[in-house]
Amino acid sequence: MTALQLNAELFRELSIIAENENLMKKAVKYLKKLSAKKQAMDETEYLLSSPAMADIIRQGQKDIEEGRGRVIKLEDIWK
Repeated sequence: MTALQLNAELFRELSIIAENENLMKKAVKYLKKLSAKKQAMDETEYLLSSPAMADIIRQGQKDIEEGRGRVIKLEDIWK
């Protein structure tokens, strides 16, 4: 199925529930979750596209697993 066909099907399905506010709210909520997931995947892909950044991330994960991490308060990050 092409993107254009999927788009048309999405709008067809939404038109079926468009008169029901609760169903539309559920649809929007789910679509927002999907969108956030996609954005997170894009960000991860971007970060890992740099070998140097990928190494830094892997080292950070290793440090945390080995107990070398530390907790920092959010408000202290910008000081």
